[in-house]
Amino acid sequence: MTFAPHGNHLIAGRRIDAPQRFTSAPASGPAYDYAAGTPAVVAEACAAAEAAFAGFAASSRQQRAALLNTIAGEIDARGARITEIGSSETGLPEARLEGERGRTTGQLRLFAQHILDGAHLDRRHDAALPGRQPLPRPDLRMVQRPIGPVAVFGASNFPLAFSTAGGDTAAALAAGCPVVVKGHGAHPGTSEIVGDAIVAALDKLGMDAGIFSLVQGGSRAVGAALVTDPRIKAVGFTGSLGGGRALFDLCAARPEPIPFFGELGSVNPMFVLPAAAASRAAELGAGWAASLTMGAGQFCTNPGIAIVLDGPDADAFVQSAAAALADTGPQTMLTDGMAEAYRSGARRMAEGAGVNTLLPPPCDGRAATPQLFEVSAENWLSNEDLAEEVFGPLGLVVRAETPEQLATLGRSFKGQLTATLQMDDSDLALAQELLPVLERMAGRVLANGFPTGVEVCDAMVHGGPYPASTNFGATSVGTLSIRRFLRPVCYQNLPEALLPADLAAV
Repeated sequence: MTFAPHGNHLIAGRRIDAPQRFTSAPASGPAYDYAAGTPAVVAEACAAAEAAFAGFAASSRQQRAALLNTIAGEIDARGARITEIGSSETGLPEARLEGERGRTTGQLRLFAQHILDGAHLDRRHDAALPGRQPLPRPDLRMVQRPIGPVAVFGASNFPLAFSTAGGDTAAALAAGCPVVVKGHGAHPGTSEIVGDAIVAALDKLGMDAGIFSLVQGGSRAVGAALVTDPRIKAVGFTGSLGGGRALFDLCAARPEPIPFFGELGSVNPMFVLPAAAASRAAELGAGWAASLTMGAGQFCTNPGIAIVLDGPDADAFVQSAAAALADTGPQTMLTDGMAEAYRSGARRMAEGAGVNTLLPPPCDGRAATPQLFEVSAENWLSNEDLAEEVFGPLGLVVRAETPEQLATLGRSFKGQLTATLQMDDSDLALAQELLPVLERMAGRVLANGFPTGVEVCDAMVHGGPYPASTNFGATSVGTLSIRRFLRPVCYQNLPEALLPADLAAV
């Protein structure tokens, strides 16, 4: 039996309809109508979140861990329905969605374990020194405390892991912050089922329903209302540079500016060093092609640009990549708008000065076929437009003239999520010269791999200098991401009875 969504907002545990409706645009299967968000609905959700904050911030780490684990269980219990409607809405294969669901529940459970050990609290205690000369020192204790209600914007390309119960929501709930999610219009049914799972978990544990709300659809005014509501104290966002920058500016212009943690895009350059190219150019070309086409190239870590020293090894790399890309059939993109943006980006790339087009134009409709281009380093350096992200399975090879030019090319990139070195042992000296450039450019530097796998763990950094993200000191993946929704508070000479429970024993 096909699952049919109820089509409502979820505001503090209640299903809320609206006179304004919008219709989904699935890749296959039936379309459904959903309530469209309004500023009034946003205000109701934010009021509920603010009312729930004091109690949730005072909850124990054990209680919040139980909530995260219970949400994971409720999502798994709805797994078949999530896969069904998620595949219909996005065109993603069932195996991809089931894997992404495992990542989503896995990061919820990871945060549950992370907060139980208390490392995220960064607790510090400087005991009083009443006899110190020339002045005594007071008793000082510090701990990280939740900042308040958090707004989360669902991502288009990860309907589970970066959306309703994704990493931003998991980190905020783990920190003790209520969450208001703005669901993405590309997958409202998936968002709804996951939202129902969170509501069920709160109800099962008898926790305040205002801890979570889901606002579906609506115009840009809805997103603007959410980030400018005075009760919202931080924003998590994964999406386009244009949309993210507009929201970032709104956050900064508030009477009380708030942090906007936006992950906005990246071309993730890959540097193929000479010895690696000499020993395995064809292998690297094929591997790069596989990374470019994974998920129709709709990953923020897609390695869109490869830099190779010009010559026979570069020829072998390009020939191998072109053959592998040509063998890849059309893939369904997440939305019609993304497919059109991909075609537009490919046309812009083809029109660049000195750019050679190596594969035929992409196909029409919602499908995308891979694109491959190449350009000299000189033409690359003279055309900043070539460094703009094209979201989809598109690759550009930049042919460098000398090893020394690789660092110059590296310095030409704006902030990136990742930078990759393909290297052999004899490339070590050149890699040492490049590393200071790459680590200044990117949040994650990797060797002899491809960046399209982002491990959810303690050490991961998924962020980087602008425009990769709006806050270079933060990550949206891994346990460190909880720090975005905490702030340090110092307690001076407070009696034990007044200290937060997490600090009283320190």
